[in-house]
Amino acid sequence: MSNEEKLREYLKRTMAEARRTQQLLQGLEDREREPIAIVGMACRFPGGVGSPGELWDLVAAGRDGLGPFPADRGWETSPPGEFAPVGGFVDDAAGFDAAFFGISPREALAMDPQQRLLLETSWEALEHAGIDAGTLRGSLAGAFIGTNGRDYASQLREYPTDAEGYLMTGNALSVLSGRLSYVYGLVGPALSVDTACSSSLVALHLAAHALRHGECSLALTGGVTVMSTPALFAEFARQGGLAGDGRCKAYAGAADGTGWAEGIGMLVLERLSDARRNGHRVWGVIRGSAVNQDGASNGLTAPNGPSQERVILQALANAGLSPSEVDVVEGHGTGTRLGDPIEAHALLATYGQDRQEPLWLGSVKSNIGHTQAAAGVAGVIKMVLAMQRDTMPRTIHVDEPSPHVDWASGNVAVLTASRPWPRTEGRPRRAGVSSFGISGTNAHVIIEEGDPVPPSEAAEVPTAWLVSAKTERALHAQAARLADWAAGTRDGINDTAVALATQRSRLPYRAAVAGSTREELVAGLRDLVRTGEGPSGPVAVLFSG
Repeated sequence: MSNEEKLREYLKRTMAEARRTQQLLQGLEDREREPIAIVGMACRFPGGVGSPGELWDLVAAGRDGLGPFPADRGWETSPPGEFAPVGGFVDDAAGFDAAFFGISPREALAMDPQQRLLLETSWEALEHAGIDAGTLRGSLAGAFIGTNGRDYASQLREYPTDAEGYLMTGNALSVLSGRLSYVYGLVGPALSVDTACSSSLVALHLAAHALRHGECSLALTGGVTVMSTPALFAEFARQGGLAGDGRCKAYAGAADGTGWAEGIGMLVLERLSDARRNGHRVWGVIRGSAVNQDGASNGLTAPNGPSQERVILQALANAGLSPSEVDVVEGHGTGTRLGDPIEAHALLATYGQDRQEPLWLGSVKSNIGHTQAAAGVAGVIKMVLAMQRDTMPRTIHVDEPSPHVDWASGNVAVLTASRPWPRTEGRPRRAGVSSFGISGTNAHVIIEEGDPVPPSEAAEVPTAWLVSAKTERALHAQAARLADWAAGTRDGINDTAVALATQRSRLPYRAAVAGSTREELVAGLRDLVRTGEGPSGPVAVLFSG
């Protein structure tokens, strides 16, 4: 072989190797940016909110869910002059169907209510995704849970005999995620994350990373806070950081401090390609996310504007987007005189420059209070629903945009009134969600709209809706929840029938409700709730097996 031929062969091999290297690098880059699908959601928040739809109803109506201290926790409902006994609380936080999850009453008593709520909402989120929880056993699914409070153990000192033997697992931070993996038989990563108020978004960021890198095939992620004592209210009141009326006045001139609340939000995530292959409805898409730290800033607990700017730009880079391609930011917006102006200026410096339409800014904390470790995921659920409803809902308790913000320095506007959310030609609607922890850990996530809401069915044909539960009482409760959901949804009755029959767990007590219209089916469910038997017309049949 001549030298010229040898050179030609060498160049061919080199070019082929370069192409393979380029393809490998492109594949790695694509994997780092692969969209993550939100295929299921569930939540419990103040104001009687027990589902994402009920959260939207609260937000869309411009109501807040705050109220007096709960009467069933042994708290002093009228503290002596320190602060107003007002906050946001989850209804029946002590309620738990222990037998459903195979847990004894003694162990359930020792379990932090945050663990109990995580089990219930994770089950609900999987059902919302059309996934039978039993099919996940042994799968490479993971659990990524944010939290920030563990004060329940202090309340068990009065019951040492009843709870002994279960106190460690019932109150350990690690078991918040580990119990989900144990109950459902998941063998992917299980992480419990505490970065204070940014915990749920940090957990979401870690879940997306694990999905993109093949560490898990599906992820349960979210955040939970339940306050077992009123200590946080007293501590913040002493620091002068609690709002006089207990309400968050985000980005408002009247802002006078935060308003504490509790809640839980749970998401089911898959890689977008997997969600499409599995036939799961995509409620929203996570395009990018980022997490960083304030470091040695102007105070351990003080917000840091430059760090907030960096985490926003990092999330946009991770998503491969420019600031002008995001329409709305669901902000941290706690209603403090120090934190809100710092956050607003960070948004003005990043999203607010060189854009024709304003970046619209709001905060769900105005409706449900600061739900701490669940705050970020509450914002995600709100934005997913806002895209589904084509609406940017208003932020309440805003008398005027904060005079401590130089709003003229960029194109950012507070959502003091609800607005239509039109589609921009050539791209989907997008929102940013921010959470900043008192620990100094910041998180920002970019959410993109998912599948459109299907139109109401054109033709109504007879169909049957199936309901199942572990007990007769639970069956009636499930029927009530389904009736409430069906009365307000636009999903087709036939699609719902298929989902109920094929995508939910088959439990021993079951009922079938038949009808030709949504109204008939809902009426049949209501009758099932009242009597366990359907009247003539819509038919409900109760049986076990």
